[in-house]
Amino acid sequence: MTHDKIAVVDFGGQYAHLIATKVRRLHVLAEIRQPDDPIEAFAGFKGIILSGSPSLSAFGEDDVYTKAIYDLDIPILGFCFGHQEIAKHYGGAVVHGGREWGYADLHLTSPHRLFDGLAAVEQVWMSHYDSVTAIGPDFVELGYSSLPGESAVQHRYAAIASDALRRYGFQFHAEVDDTLHGSEMIANFVLGICGCRPSWTMEQFIAAEMAKVRDQVGDGSVFLLVSGGVDSTVAAVLLGKALGPERLSLLHIDNGLMRRGESQAVLTMLRELGLGAQLNFVDASDDFLAALAGLTEPEAKRRAIGDTFVRVFEREALRLGIAEHLLAQGTIYPDTIETGGTKRADTIKTHHNRVPIIQEMIDAGKVVEPLAELYKVEVRELGEKLGLRHDAVWRHPFPGPGLGVRLLCSTGREDREGFHEVEPALAVVAAGAGAGLRLTVLPFRSVGVKADLRAYEHPVMISGDSDWEDLLRVAGTVYKTVPGINRCIWNLGGAAPETLRVLAATMTRERLDLLREADAIVMDGLRRHGIYHEIWQCPTVLVPLEIDGRGRELVILRPINSERGMTATPYRLPDALLGELREALLALEGVSGLALDLTTKPPGTIEWE
Repeated sequence: MTHDKIAVVDFGGQYAHLIATKVRRLHVLAEIRQPDDPIEAFAGFKGIILSGSPSLSAFGEDDVYTKAIYDLDIPILGFCFGHQEIAKHYGGAVVHGGREWGYADLHLTSPHRLFDGLAAVEQVWMSHYDSVTAIGPDFVELGYSSLPGESAVQHRYAAIASDALRRYGFQFHAEVDDTLHGSEMIANFVLGICGCRPSWTMEQFIAAEMAKVRDQVGDGSVFLLVSGGVDSTVAAVLLGKALGPERLSLLHIDNGLMRRGESQAVLTMLRELGLGAQLNFVDASDDFLAALAGLTEPEAKRRAIGDTFVRVFEREALRLGIAEHLLAQGTIYPDTIETGGTKRADTIKTHHNRVPIIQEMIDAGKVVEPLAELYKVEVRELGEKLGLRHDAVWRHPFPGPGLGVRLLCSTGREDREGFHEVEPALAVVAAGAGAGLRLTVLPFRSVGVKADLRAYEHPVMISGDSDWEDLLRVAGTVYKTVPGINRCIWNLGGAAPETLRVLAATMTRERLDLLREADAIVMDGLRRHGIYHEIWQCPTVLVPLEIDGRGRELVILRPINSERGMTATPYRLPDALLGELREALLALEGVSGLALDLTTKPPGTIEWE
């Protein structure tokens, strides 16, 4: 069957493939195209969507991409950078400035079929440094943006259109779930303006992907590293159906960075799923701890974990007599894009399945990744189509490096670079935050993402009692207006700490055991209160920061709402559960304090490293 299709031009933004996913969920085929693809590559499409980009100028996209697409007689819609490029191409102006992160209100000033069925004010999601300040003569302004709950203009030209040219632009990201009716906006473009017929299904994806796997593997076999998480489990079932169980060997590695009792639970689940015939297990915790010994820098830790996975895989493959098998991974698209895995994407953090050794194997055609273009929600949909149990498909995501990215390490040296700019700006926010709240910039950094770029910046601790909405408002004001900040946490221990001291700490079995105990307490609490499945993910993080003068560490909870992990908002834990967790976690030997992460993504990634 011939499908109507949309081209998504990937300028390297964090959400390019998410645009394609949202189009596919309308049952319309979407294909990724590169900005410098020849114009012939755009033949046969009913429309084009231009993605965001990590930077307007760093890669020179505005000079090198195939601008002949603007001569095509099909509709084009741009998001963020794509919106700015459309405005600029047709006589508008773009300036560097006017940044917006997170939620904003879109005020529609002109009716248009892009917004059919929507309200006059819509919640949208912003992540940009640059702004459109003027539009060409053929365009009209459809709406402006303001801060949430306000009406004063923050940015003009948040949505623009030229029906004569069939060119449209949104400064915001309609593709992310935090733009409340973004799917309807995309549908109005794809189904309405482009006139696409909805004929593409997940069943067709399964058939196409199984055929692609058979073509790549040929008469050979594959060896899958299976963590027991959603991605690797779904990949195992799909590969088993594509190749047959006799051509699929599974290896579960206990890297010493697992949750309490995790490996045994994983092995039991895989056997119950009928994947136990060629299931192998190795306890390689000593290998990983040796590789991580003395490391404190997050990227160095991630690379050490990824490299050790490969060494253990190669060693076990020789032992099992399957060294000639192709390596299979349950890689999903966020792993690729956050590692800078497309031509223009910025490296946010290197995932363990994208370290250089693995990339060399991928380039040599030795790695099979059947889920590499999917997001978590699509992987779960695929798992259900393949017949997996609900609890296997809907368990919380757990990173491949495990607790290795939740156990922060430090040389013990305080990082106060930039405090001379941060502290005065923070004082301005604190003055308007309300009585009883204190804001403290912390002398270490965590990873984040701003305007599709890596942001390795300082967190801010908010101390004092306030209601949830006020805390979120203060947090949002901090990371939108204070330079060098990408996270805000709420101190659950009460009064603001009088002293802060960064402790020297590395990756040890003792610290991992403490984090395992804290994580188990949190997971048990979520289940007892019946909210485990309401939350996308709830990392428990251990930070070597002393706030009580007794040489102990800080525990941070990160409960979030998300659909695909590319954006996220903080989840409000019930007061009763917070009280229980405060009592239980602060009673652990080695814990000095407890905090709750209030940060959206962007500007903070889900994991702290």
